[in-house]
Amino acid sequence: MIFVTLEHILTHISFSIISIVILIHLMNLLVYEIEGLCNSSEKGMIATFFSITGFLVIRWISSGHFPLSNLYESLIFLSWSLSIIHMIPYLRNHKNDLNAITAPSAIFTQGFATSGLSTEMHQSAILVPALQSQWLMMHVSMMLLSYAALVCGSLLSVALIVITFQKKIDFFLKNIFSLRKSFFFGDMEYLNEKGSVFVLKKTSFLSFQNFYKYQLIQRLDYWSYRVISLGFTFLTIGILSGAVWANEAWGSYWNWDPKETWAFITWTLFAIYLHTRKNSKLQDQGTNSAFVASIGFLIIWICYFGINLLGIGFHSYGSFQLISN
Repeated sequence: MIFVTLEHILTHISFSIISIVILIHLMNLLVYEIEGLCNSSEKGMIATFFSITGFLVIRWISSGHFPLSNLYESLIFLSWSLSIIHMIPYLRNHKNDLNAITAPSAIFTQGFATSGLSTEMHQSAILVPALQSQWLMMHVSMMLLSYAALVCGSLLSVALIVITFQKKIDFFLKNIFSLRKSFFFGDMEYLNEKGSVFVLKKTSFLSFQNFYKYQLIQRLDYWSYRVISLGFTFLTIGILSGAVWANEAWGSYWNWDPKETWAFITWTLFAIYLHTRKNSKLQDQGTNSAFVASIGFLIIWICYFGINLLGIGFHSYGSFQLISN
């Protein structure tokens, strides 16, 4: 009973802290960036990490097995993985461009786990014979870590695409506006001294905006590439360990099960992303590879969540009841 109470306390503490972190981000976005609040949000995510870690440890002790036996536990572990990814730039003293992605993703996954699932699914269950293996921790943890990293990297790529196209649209509209002014007022009006100063100031402001957007695009491309590379590594390890586990449990390394098939599709898609990103030209700014990663965002959720809705194949025991790897 004491374990259940501690689990509830830690879950609500972590969820409350993440909610406060989201409010801090909104305040910085709508008002202006306050350094003290930014540091508080980073420390809040660290506190969230330790709260979820405490929950997982207590669940592990009380159940006697690694806490990945149902969808609820896998979502909590996914939220824990997102908090780890959030802390990577902070611990390396980099500007944290991931906080706009990781914090909302963590609160979404944990909120759905605590409020969107039935209370029966919150209870720890006895593992079915197929899951009573030493490969459970290795395979499922690697897959969930890969999902967290790939989701973050894909969302960063989506943000890169949005900002890039917004920049192109702004440039197009600015040219249209300039042509209209030239047509109606003539070029001579731009040659007087007062007009020249105005145009110079306006040009300097627009150049600053373009330079800021260029830097932001570069940072988004930098982090999306590295986070996806990390997720791809975890995904490869997860698939290989799953193949070994499948051979022990079912007598075959690969059975083209729906979960296995979509995991292979996910791996192939992000392999294409890494190849495209590595061979992209400087002026491309990672846009082509970002499109591939954006498609990968949908594929990840089909692999992780969508297949469990169907409840078919060798992983049918994972359909909202036992495990969601």
